[in-house]
Parts: sequence; C-alpha cells; structure tokens
Amino acid sequence: MIVLHHNPDCGTSRNVLDIIRRSGTEPVVIDYLKEGWTRPQLLALFAAADLTPQGALRRTGSPAAELGLLGEDVSDEAILAAMLTHPILVNRPIVASPRGVRLCRPSERVLDLLERLPTGPLFKEDGEMILNAKGERPGGDGSD
Repeated sequence: MIVLHHNPDCGTSRNVLDIIRRSGTEPVVIDYLKEGWTRPQLLALFAAADLTPQGALRRTGSPAAELGLLGEDVSDEAILAAMLTHPILVNRPIVASPRGVRLCRPSERVLDLLERLPTGPLFKEDGEMILNAKGERPGGDGSD
C-alpha cells in the first residue's frame, strides 16, 4: 500500500499522484489540508523520512515567514506546533510505501518508492521528461 499526503493545488503533488497511478497502484490519498495532522503522525513520518520539522517546513507559499518560523534559532518544537495549527506549513508531497517514506520534491523521487515503474515516456505537467520510451530516466542509463 502507498499513502500519499497530497495537496491537489500543488503541481508536484499532482505529478507524484500521476506517477504512482501510472505504475499500476492506486494510492491512499490524504488531503492533509482538509484532514490536518496529528503530532504522532508528523513525528512518525518525519522519523521514517529522516526529516526534521525544520527540514519539512514549507518556506514559500505558506505563512512561515509571518509566523516567524524562518529563523535558524526557531525550535523544532515551535515549528511542529505551528504545523499542527497550519497544515500548509508541511512541505509536500510526502509518500509512504513499503520501500520507505520520502518527501517527493522533485516528483521523480517517488520512483524509488514504487514496486514497478510506470511505462514511459512519462512527463511532468510542465513537460519535463521523467522517463523515456524505454522506461529509463533521462541520460539513458536508468539513473539521474
């Protein structure tokens, strides 16, 4: 099972959802802006993805600056508390699969979490190629 913590207004999140579906898997999609977060949920996701609240903080397109969260002296506890009140502060998309948990920015980071790669060619919404017709990542050798 794959779980996608998704923001439908985000192009990267939509790209990740499309990549997962094209791999033949229908993920559990959690619209975290509607559902919100719990403290244990965020702590578990961050631990599994080797992230800190500071590392998972969405800095642009969020109230992070207005809330005074961008300084280096802001504690992880303060950021975590703000994320619970303002779910948009969590960068996205976060994907959990049997292969691990990862913040999938850029969207092709999700490929390593899939049991089966989608059939190529595969492009992002902006036209950037993710996989060519042979199912390889650009460069021809299957890697970045």
